[in-house]
Amino acid sequence: EKCGVKRIELSTALSEFGITPRYGLIKKVLEKVKISVFVLIRPHPITFVYNNDDMQVMKDDIQIVKKLGADGVILGVLNKDNKIDEEKLKELLDCADGLDVVFHRAIDSTPDPVESVRTLLKYPQIKRIVTAGGKGEVMDNLETIKKMVEAAENKVAIMLGGGLNQYNYRLAVEKTGAQEVHFG
Repeated sequence: EKCGVKRIELSTALSEFGITPRYGLIKKVLEKVKISVFVLIRPHPITFVYNNDDMQVMKDDIQIVKKLGADGVILGVLNKDNKIDEEKLKELLDCADGLDVVFHRAIDSTPDPVESVRTLLKYPQIKRIVTAGGKGEVMDNLETIKKMVEAAENKVAIMLGGGLNQYNYRLAVEKTGAQEVHFG
């Protein structure tokens, strides 16, 4: 916050692409900062394909996050073919009504991240998509990310995330046209 960051995307276990932080941590962060706080909703690091029990945990976590006063959530859900599971996504979005939503790097596990952006455009509650453009890091996928930015039609922000640092993020923004970056 003191360095000018506009938003915190709160998660734990970053080496596992993150999981939902504990209630106490969410509460403490919300008490301490004035900037926007978005909380990752991911029950485990095993996969982005969730069963009914996982879905209930995620819905419960969303309700807790809402009650605590966070500004938004970060989530993503895929089906067994690693495509966006629109049915389950709708369930989570309904539960997150009133919150802004970021679709997380589950998109990087889809067979066609560009087409996945087009799918997510159906859901105006989703304001951002965090991506490295597929497997690997942002700098490995600049052309794909550029196509994702074009597919987003300025309706959803494509946020670069994965392998960025103080030396390469400007080049990544320049090459892709993305306007936001995500650092862990």
